[in-house]
Amino acid sequence: MIDQEIRKQFPILSQDVNGHPLVYLDSAATAQKPIQVIEAIEKYYREYNSNVHRGVHTLGTKATDAYEEAREKVRKFINAKSMEEIIFTRGTTSAINLVAQSYGRSFLKQGDEIVLTMMEHHSNLIPWQQVAKATGATLKYIPLQPDGTMKIEEIKETITANTKFVAITHVSNVLGTINPIKDVVQIAHAIGAHVLVDGAQSVPHMKVDVQDLDCDFLAFSGHKLGAPTGIGVLYGKKEILEKMEAVEFGGEMIEFVDLYDSTWKELPWKFEGGTPIIAGAIGLGVAIDFLQSIGLDQIEKHEHELITYAIERVQNVEGFSMYGPIENRSGLITFNLEGIHPHDVATVLDTEGIAVRAGHHCAQPLMNWLNVSATARASFYLYNTKEEVDLWVKGLIKTKEYFGNVFA
Repeated sequence: MIDQEIRKQFPILSQDVNGHPLVYLDSAATAQKPIQVIEAIEKYYREYNSNVHRGVHTLGTKATDAYEEAREKVRKFINAKSMEEIIFTRGTTSAINLVAQSYGRSFLKQGDEIVLTMMEHHSNLIPWQQVAKATGATLKYIPLQPDGTMKIEEIKETITANTKFVAITHVSNVLGTINPIKDVVQIAHAIGAHVLVDGAQSVPHMKVDVQDLDCDFLAFSGHKLGAPTGIGVLYGKKEILEKMEAVEFGGEMIEFVDLYDSTWKELPWKFEGGTPIIAGAIGLGVAIDFLQSIGLDQIEKHEHELITYAIERVQNVEGFSMYGPIENRSGLITFNLEGIHPHDVATVLDTEGIAVRAGHHCAQPLMNWLNVSATARASFYLYNTKEEVDLWVKGLIKTKEYFGNVFA
């Protein structure tokens, strides 16, 4: 298990909420920030706040160096071949939209198939709906098994000779399903299709090697791995990115401009128009340093131990329903308590200082597939403990008792 000294690196976790020690179980929505990240951002603004790539003065040079050092940290973190393949974005959503707007609208056409799953976050669904409407391409969905997993045979049946693009989540933010990405990529590449992987729920929690996966694109957000909000990454294979057109135009991404035409910088700056998210990128680099100092293998092991323990503990809660597979899952549990609305569950837990998510989790088609309007979700990260799992379970039992008394 992760040591208590690591937990102490997260200042926000030391507070009380509603008279109880904070139990933060909403890391799938956003992770808390270690003190090293907070201090690095403050240091940037206090000591060398400046724009990047434009000036030759000392502060500008220092800021540029820190910004590009962060890009190199990201490259190593996901094992991309070159820094040219790492594009800073505002987050997973903007990274996926960049691919949809640039690649999707340029290279997909009527009759082409875009393959998705019903477990996709809206951020990896709506952009492809819009591409399909604009190009005449067709959306197809890989079927899900009752436990929220996919069969290789059905993946092969869904990806056909007409499939030109596959957009798939690595880890479901609702079901916790860890999808067989390497198999999907191999099947897609065999018929010449490209693959985008939504890594928002995988990159913070496990080792993700883009060369090993052989995916064409990977999108993820910094804020889910301890970096600031507003910074994200799009990885893309260089040979594909070079063929794609820029979608955001202005300063920083240009090489030469005259009155009637312009040319663009080389990768990755072609896709980073305007003043970039400098402090966010620096914070992302420090967050990656922090995670690597612990080890992604250790983080994954810790979360596996927590989720195994949590699944055992909730067996004692009457009326508890969990969604997604039991085995080979990530560190989150999406659930309902029989007869109690998820928002009511989250509200009662909050009175105990326990933060969980409630709603459709930006996955309304999946909610329809599950035949529920909403669910609650407890998600764990490297700073959570078995004691907090016990408090969560105690809170669930208290919620059942409270509503039992209310309606008695």
